[in-house]
This record gives sequence, structure tokens and C-alpha cells, in this order.
Amino acid sequence: MFTSVDDVSARLAETGYLASPAVATTVFLADRLGKPLLVEGPAGVGKTELAKAVAQVAGARLVRLQCYEGVDESRALYEWNHAKQLLRISAGRDESWDETRTDIFSEEFLLPRPLLTAIRGAEPTVLLIDETDKADVEMEGLLLEVLSDFQITVPELGTVTATRRPFVVLTSNAGRELSEALRRRCLFLHIGFPEEELERRIVRLKVPGLTAALTESVVRVVGALRAMDLRKVPSVAETIDWARTLLALGADTLDETVVRDSLGVILKHQDDIQKAAAKLDLDAL
Repeated sequence: MFTSVDDVSARLAETGYLASPAVATTVFLADRLGKPLLVEGPAGVGKTELAKAVAQVAGARLVRLQCYEGVDESRALYEWNHAKQLLRISAGRDESWDETRTDIFSEEFLLPRPLLTAIRGAEPTVLLIDETDKADVEMEGLLLEVLSDFQITVPELGTVTATRRPFVVLTSNAGRELSEALRRRCLFLHIGFPEEELERRIVRLKVPGLTAALTESVVRVVGALRAMDLRKVPSVAETIDWARTLLALGADTLDETVVRDSLGVILKHQDDIQKAAAKLDLDAL
């Protein structure tokens, strides 16, 4: 999909995703080496958006598996259409079991889920396995065959191997430690909070109506908040939301009144808001 690291940066930027050199390099290597990409970092720093941006620039279909506690094979790989199978059995009462069994375990009765859909796709595909750390440990075992060999074994049908490998992105908020077996199959990328200059560029791109001075103030205040001991520090997504809020309010500068009235946009817990209101010194920023 990409010819160089600079090509990654330029093409992702066209979609509105400003990639750091580390991000662009790792995406290029994942594409060139044909390896899945494990992206780890706090919520809201652009892990999921990276997969969406790659799909957009490649003109690829995005197939997404949203992980959660309890997600299993039937939600991730495939399941059989049991209602349709029962109808087929009822309609073929005069047939032998061997004849019926061969028929009901065929493609007609198979319901592919995200992993099988991505593996069988003939067109360019980006497979996003989102918030992998929220799934149970057993789920990682289901992923290993996909991540190492780009294939899925359906006992009744055999092994389905990808004719065109999808570009695979796994994301994790590091809620739990992922297994070494899964990590070994992937290239690793950590996306943290961006440097001030990159965050200013992101805000200018996403909220072009905001003045340069107010953009500078927003990034500095968010940086100060991230340095505090908060339950949840502001993410890049919340920086952008705050910038859009200030634009909607018609604010020209960040003063105590504006900050106090809009802190709920970037801080999501009342004790964080109280702590920030008490400790934040706008004059020192």
C-alpha cells in the first residue's frame, strides 16, 4: 500500500491523520513485512483512527471486531445458522442423516463473523481488532491462527486461507497484559500523548477556525492537566472537543471563567474537575 515512510505520512495526512515519525515508520513496516500491528496506548490518542485512516488511503474495506468481556468464537470467527439448518432437516425427512449432514454444514448455512470475513475477502481489507485487552484470555487463542498464518480452521469445512492478506491492526488500552504469544506475532507500536507541536498541528487541522493564540493556550492547559494526578487525564480527542467548544462559545482567550465553565468537556470525573479548578494556574502557563 505504501512506497516509503514519507508516503505513509503524506497519505495519512490527506485523511486528517497526522502521524509521528514512529507511527509512520511502523505502519510502513507492517505493510511491507505483512505483519499484524499491535497499537497500545491510552484511550483517545488515535489508535482506532489510525486503522480507519489506513483503510481510507488504501481504498480498502474496514472490517471491525469490537472486543469485550465474553466475546467468543461465534462473535469473532463464525457460527452456523441453526434456524435454517433445522428447516433444512425438516424439509429432508426422507433423506439419510449422512446426506442431510453434508448439506447443512455447507457454505449456505455458514454465518461469517469479522475474522472469517476479513480472511475470505478478495478485495483490499483492513481488519481492526479493537480494544483487544477487554476480551478474555481465551479469545487470544482464537486470534493466534489468524495472526500467524492468516487462516481459520472450520472443522466441518476445512481450513480457509487468505488469498489476499488483510492489513491487521489490534488496539489495546493496556487494561490487562496481553500474552507473549500474541505479541510475538505482531509489530508493536505505542502511541502516547503527542508533543505540544504535534498537538497544535492536530488542533489547527481539526478546528481550523480557532485562533493561533487560543490553540496555543488550549494545548498548554491540556498539558498542565495531564501532569496532574487525575483519575482520567484528557486525551487528544478531548483536546479537539474542547477546542471546538471554545469556538462554539466564541471565546477569544482562556480565562478562569471560560475554563471553569467548560472543564466538563475535557475532564470526566467531578473530583478531577475540583482538583483542576484548585490547582490550575493560568497565569503561570
